Parts: sequence; structure tokens; C-alpha cells
Amino acid sequence: MRTFSTSDLSRKSGDIIASALQGPIAISQRGKPRLVVLSVEQYEALRQSQPDRRVSGATADMPADLAEDVAQAIDGLTTRKCI
Repeated sequence: MRTFSTSDLSRKSGDIIASALQGPIAISQRGKPRLVVLSVEQYEALRQSQPDRRVSGATADMPADLAEDVAQAIDGLTTRKCI
């Protein structure tokens, strides 16, 4: 994967776009990779190859002891003071 720095974004935007159309590229900041840029086609292919495995549920559907733990955790978050 080719890497460009954040300062390259203003100086070489055309090169960066051309490279991203050929394959994913990394954008680094202070020598560390921070972003990946890829074409819409590559992004859509990536999204379709990884099914969404998230699930949702209600506390009413949980075992009672687990639902109680979740309720206590939520109460702890809402009553905690931020400093």
C-alpha cells in the first residue's frame, strides 16, 4: 500500500487520487498511518464481503440476572459526575 503524508494532501492531491483509484493508500501523520483512502468500488466490495454481524435486543429478552447487571451499569453511567 502506498503511503502519503498529510502534508502531501495539499501538494499532491492529484497523485493521491490517482493512486487511490488503483488501490487503497495510507495517509500518515507524524510518521504513523492514520487514514486509508480507497475508491468507491473498493469500499463497496469490502462492505459486501463482510456481513453486518451486529444484533440488537431488549433487556426484557435477557436472562434476569444479566438484565439487572445491564440496568445497574446504565444507572452508573447516568449518575456519574464528569469532572
